[in-house]
Amino acid sequence: MLYRIVTCILAFPLLAPAQPKFILDVDNIMRGPGLYGYPPQAVRWSGDSRRVYFRWKKYDEPVLQDYSTYVVNRDGSGLRKLNEDEAGEAPPVLGDATREWRLTVYESGGDIFLYDNLAGRRRQLTKTEDAESDPHFTRDEQRITFVRDDNLFVLSPGNGEVIQLTDIRKGGKDEDARKGTPSQEFLKSEESKLFDYIRGKEKKEAEEKAKAKRENPRKPFRLNAKQSVKTLRLSPDESYVLAWIEETREGPKTTVVPNYVTESGYTSDIPSRTNVGDPSKRILVAFLDVRTGESKWLDDGMKDRDVQWDSGQWGEDGSRLVLRGRATGNKDVWIAAADPKTAKTRLLVNMHDDAWVDGPAESAYGWLRDNERIYFTWERDGWSHLYTVPFAGGEPRQLTSGKWEVRGVQLTRDRSRFLLQTSEESPAEDQYYFMSTEGGERSKLTTMPGGHKVALSPDGTMFADVYSYTNRPPELYLRDLQGKAEKVTSSPGPDFFSYPWMDVPIVQIPARDGAKVPAHLYKPANWKSGGPLVIFVHGAGYLQNVTREWSYYAREYMFHHLLRERGYLVLDLDYRGSAGYGRDWRTAIYRHMGGKDLDDQVDAVKWAVKQYGADPKRVGIYGGSYGGFITLMAMFTQPDVFAAGASLRPVTDWAHYNHEYTSNILNLPQKDAEAYRLSSPIYHAAGLKGALLICHGMVDTNVHFQDSVRLAQRLIELRKENWELAVYPVENHGFVQPSSWADEYKRILKLFEANLRR
Repeated sequence: MLYRIVTCILAFPLLAPAQPKFILDVDNIMRGPGLYGYPPQAVRWSGDSRRVYFRWKKYDEPVLQDYSTYVVNRDGSGLRKLNEDEAGEAPPVLGDATREWRLTVYESGGDIFLYDNLAGRRRQLTKTEDAESDPHFTRDEQRITFVRDDNLFVLSPGNGEVIQLTDIRKGGKDEDARKGTPSQEFLKSEESKLFDYIRGKEKKEAEEKAKAKRENPRKPFRLNAKQSVKTLRLSPDESYVLAWIEETREGPKTTVVPNYVTESGYTSDIPSRTNVGDPSKRILVAFLDVRTGESKWLDDGMKDRDVQWDSGQWGEDGSRLVLRGRATGNKDVWIAAADPKTAKTRLLVNMHDDAWVDGPAESAYGWLRDNERIYFTWERDGWSHLYTVPFAGGEPRQLTSGKWEVRGVQLTRDRSRFLLQTSEESPAEDQYYFMSTEGGERSKLTTMPGGHKVALSPDGTMFADVYSYTNRPPELYLRDLQGKAEKVTSSPGPDFFSYPWMDVPIVQIPARDGAKVPAHLYKPANWKSGGPLVIFVHGAGYLQNVTREWSYYAREYMFHHLLRERGYLVLDLDYRGSAGYGRDWRTAIYRHMGGKDLDDQVDAVKWAVKQYGADPKRVGIYGGSYGGFITLMAMFTQPDVFAAGASLRPVTDWAHYNHEYTSNILNLPQKDAEAYRLSSPIYHAAGLKGALLICHGMVDTNVHFQDSVRLAQRLIELRKENWELAVYPVENHGFVQPSSWADEYKRILKLFEANLRR
């Protein structure tokens, strides 16, 4: 007997360790990245193309712990985590590189550093109490400009010499600041008359001031009390500094968000944002002559238009400048040539949209290698495509076309080709392509269906690819141009793959206007006609979720598996207003959010009832942010369609949301009150019939907790009873704590189980 027992004991180590079994419940799902892992970030190559650096975090590391820096060889070997000193010597994530990419200058901790990309070493250039920022190489790549105390300086790394290029002063004229009251000025003049000592001191000060003016004749550029420096850029010929100046507008009021759970035990205030129609700042542009200090404000010739010129691009020779500006009414974007000598502009392109100008790569533009043309993206034909326009003027030339989108644009290092991220393969996936700057045929770089984020090696022979698929979280791969790939990371926890996560099918749902609305369909394996239906509404409005890549809404993806196992049919739509489907899809919600976007949800219900026999009396809806808003509109304006809804961190009144997003779609509340009343759930709350759950973080600095508080008061006054509000004291707009996520989704599950199950 003893022999048999020993034999059994010795046999066990020969067996493979048991795979931990995944239990599909809310607590497990809401571990979030603690289950499915953290995606690799900030991927960059060493200058010799031999190594790849990236930031990453293991699934079992604490939620609030920072990402660490890792390095791996180009063949996928030697993966290791860097210690703090080694991470400091890693290539910078951001910075300005020389044309041959030998050197990169960057800011860290308020000081300027120079990184040798080939040697893999950094050198600290400044070490001061003052904060230095925004470093850039001069055109000859021998010196570096940076900003300190709202002025532009130039530094020579060879000898450490620092020269100040601008004399920007705040708060008006110094003489006015020093001037006293009439009685004080009288006493001052009498002192000068009475005492030789005072007269001598005044004479010396005047002589020193005159000497300083002779040695530095540059005229100071004076900002008023409402103005501050945003960005300073030296022209390539070093004649001018282009200054973007922020000016605070009169009267804006900033919302204060109370924070109740604090280290001190006292409530503290978190400053937040202004509301739509009440923008806090405007951007002015000035040209400063480096030699004389003379200044000119940009004269764009649009005296009757409020234009924000938000970025500038200098040509290689320093004599040519283009600016990109946006009308505050959002319906026009301009690209214009600007003359530094006169500060006047010449229009090159006017992009107009009767709704608002936007698109997936809307802000992409720059110079081509010939220094004669500018590239940019435009939805001119209804889809985001790449164009060029001559600096001399003329008709823009379209380089790409078709019913698909250019979603990202980069120039290769030699500036002979574009690296384009496009949806031409399918709206549900992005692929990368090379294309000549002259247009023409595109050669495909990536091939696998799904989501890609690509970083080319400096030698052009390989690329790092953060790749994901519907049921596979993002991982870092190193690929060569022949298709060979090495997988570098393994991000999920050990139990993640013990569950059969779906490659969720994409269906096309017919809408009432004939459009086909893409949707993910989660159908139970044992689905029977007459079962309940849940609609998930993604957030952000202009965002795409029906793709073949790992979802931004990973927790919801897993939650839908739980609902599916409990017999729910689940649909997740890219409703009207979502990204990925062109200009008409994007602007279909203009002046009426909760119109066509909600119609798509209702049409999806009708389709599921007809196609799969879903019970029309047992339909639920849920979502967060914009999805929370749509949920409220569904429950208030379509009460006979939706029996239960969970509205998470919802906008309840668009007049209380931010200016940048809302004014695009609904114009200004003081000028288009009808659009705001039509689109804001608080005005429709009387229609509530079904069961409503509202969940909101109390320190939400995006959609303020006040939104849900105001709606709660409205529901109380309307004497509505079938609703509840769950609050999360330590959570901002995006929850962080797994306990908060779990509590929220247990409440959502309870809502559906109580109201949609027989």
